[in-house]
Amino acid sequence: MSETAIRDDRAAGRLEAYAGDEVVGHIEYFVLESPARALVPVHTIVEPAHEGKGIAGSLARELYAMSAREGVPVAPLCPYVVKWAARHPEEAPAADPELLSAATAWLTAHPGRF
Repeated sequence: MSETAIRDDRAAGRLEAYAGDEVVGHIEYFVLESPARALVPVHTIVEPAHEGKGIAGSLARELYAMSAREGVPVAPLCPYVVKWAARHPEEAPAADPELLSAATAWLTAHPGRF
């Protein structure tokens, strides 16, 4: 996947994978502010023509790297990111149950967001 670049569009809540100028996959997320700041991935999507190339894993890895750089935990609600984190505990610290609960409540209160 060396030709794929990953960019964070924080304003849109999307971590995007690009092959050239084309978005080939993304993680949709939001930033939880309370009870503490956290990155909350909700969906991971890879375009069908690009599946099986490691794009989703690269996006998840970058999300956790971004979290480490910012000193902000990840509270994953996206099933793919949850599974990826379980397979990579050295890169993906376990999520705080309180943050997961707050993230779920936020998502329930904003049904049209995702």
